[in-house]
Amino acid sequence: MPGLFGYVVWLLGALLEAAVVVCAIKRKALRPYLFLNFYMAASFLVTLGRYYMFAHFGLASSQYVYFYFYTDALLTIILYFALTSLFSRVFSEMGAEQYVKLGAVLLLGGTAVFSYAVVQQSSTKLVTHFVFEMSQNLYFVGVVLTYVLWVAVLKLRETRTRLIQLVLSLGVYFSLLTASYALGNLFHGFESFSQILTPLVGCFLPAAWSYAFWRIPEEARLATARLAVIR
Repeated sequence: MPGLFGYVVWLLGALLEAAVVVCAIKRKALRPYLFLNFYMAASFLVTLGRYYMFAHFGLASSQYVYFYFYTDALLTIILYFALTSLFSRVFSEMGAEQYVKLGAVLLLGGTAVFSYAVVQQSSTKLVTHFVFEMSQNLYFVGVVLTYVLWVAVLKLRETRTRLIQLVLSLGVYFSLLTASYALGNLFHGFESFSQILTPLVGCFLPAAWSYAFWRIPEEARLATARLAVIR
């Protein structure tokens, strides 16, 4: 992602990721949404790390490529558990947190096993292919789980405005990112556009979460009638 545009998006993404944690601390939402903030803090550090690797080794270097894909997989796993924490908050009144956590661990393990089964025939760079495959599969799982969570929000008539905002923004993020990767894999001419779109999509989630923490109080509630209109 070289050039002026790349540097601007890089800087904007880092500032927005840091802003999420700052807004959460200011609004006393750090502990209630611990995994979400941990993801953003980790994403901020990874952004700094990627810039360091780019500045010292170059965009096409093996060091940068390895660092990018391994950290991408790590961040995807953390975001997966952040999504699980939102499930726990939605189902908290039903006392189903333990079942949610158990299901999340089993699903993560199943995704890892499936990813390994897909790439085990490769004779070279097995670990690298496995990391890439698992990351892509977790994106797809994230899309499915986010929409399942949104259905649960509607069925349970969840009215916590901040929670709804967080779930919706995560659904949009997963959908855009998955579409970008899918189009890049299906159409070779889309790869260059995907390299521009993906970093912009990456700025969307921290921007939406910063807004949710800063502008929407925890006690705010959305009327059930308005939720039905969104549905």
